[in-house]
Amino acid sequence: MDETERIITIPLRATKMAPRTRRAKRAIKEIRENIMRHMKVPEDKVWIDTSLNEKIWERGIQNPPSKISVKAVKFDDGLVEVSLPVVERKKKADEVKAEAPEAEAEAKEE
Repeated sequence: MDETERIITIPLRATKMAPRTRRAKRAIKEIRENIMRHMKVPEDKVWIDTSLNEKIWERGIQNPPSKISVKAVKFDDGLVEVSLPVVERKKKADEVKAEAPEAEAEAKEE
């Protein structure tokens, strides 16, 4: 298996130059073009996940995000799957302190 995985931040500045009623569609096109260039594959080998598509269309057709981070995975057969990256949320110091007494209480009960 020779899978390559990258997390790429794609600027979507050119979408603002498109007519208002075509901006989300233009953003999807820009994502596809950027992935084609960076992963060196033809257009028909780029597959965009529905979650990413919904994220672009989340604010409507006229107001897509100005940039977006995506996870691109290139498989052995040359197909590239583009999806939203799974972001692990860092715990704040307050949350860590709040969890510590609970763990100690559970340990004492056992």
